[in-house]
Amino acid sequence: MKRVQFDQLVIHDFEERVFHLPAHSHTYYELIYIRKGSGVHLLNHNKLPYKAGDLFMICPDDKHHFEIAKSTHFTFIKFTDSYFAGHKMNRPDAHILWIPEAIMGNKLLKEVKLKMDEPCVNILRKTIEIIVDYNCRGNVESSPLVYYQLLSIFGLIREAAAKLSIRIDYGQPDKEELISYIHQHIYEPSLVRIKNIAPHFNIAESYFSDYFRKKFGISYRNYVNAYKIKLIEKRLEDTSLTMKQIADEFGFTDESHLSHFFKDMRKVNPQQFRQGIIQTKPDHVDVL
Repeated sequence: MKRVQFDQLVIHDFEERVFHLPAHSHTYYELIYIRKGSGVHLLNHNKLPYKAGDLFMICPDDKHHFEIAKSTHFTFIKFTDSYFAGHKMNRPDAHILWIPEAIMGNKLLKEVKLKMDEPCVNILRKTIEIIVDYNCRGNVESSPLVYYQLLSIFGLIREAAAKLSIRIDYGQPDKEELISYIHQHIYEPSLVRIKNIAPHFNIAESYFSDYFRKKFGISYRNYVNAYKIKLIEKRLEDTSLTMKQIADEFGFTDESHLSHFFKDMRKVNPQQFRQGIIQTKPDHVDVL
């Protein structure tokens, strides 16, 4: 089972006695923090006992599941490739030297549990609590505060990896990360057409659609359209943006082209969708 996420950042904080999903993989990255409880984390071919305070990293190539022994309180921090790319304006210079997605993909970090000393254990716990508390505000994707909290978590991971003599790869993410390429080029329609993306990844054009469906459990066209419409809906929530600005950003030939695409996907045109958002907002005031 391959799970799909279109939002750049999602925080899930919950407790349960039986894990709600079978063994699965997904198109995004996850940081998983154990707030309390115990059991076994089945990660790829490894069985890793877990307890309160443990932290796990999952990337799109991983498959995992939890066997819960004692009721467990999880915090899942899920992000797509485009999350860190979208915060370049907030990125400290030192961050240029390492990439969170590359750290997440380090295979050695999936075979052992990270061990942190005080005060790192305490810092990690408090950082997770800050992120969970901020999540109630509903704008975690764009929050610089949450972004810096996540960077601090990766700083702790780097320290823990160094103590285990695990070298962190500072290189670029692997080229086979199709999802990363799509998210980065969703605003340039020509670059995400099969005739261009297939040779970029050395995949036969005639085989690419079948390859993508087998790998991600969704057709390539449906994935691209669903991700694009999700981003357009977010733009429509910002009433300061004109239809022309949105059409230009996503590479549509004009507003009519945008409207046709949106109506085909959502059965209403962009103006109707935006008006519906305005009308459902509490205590909204019409802007002249």
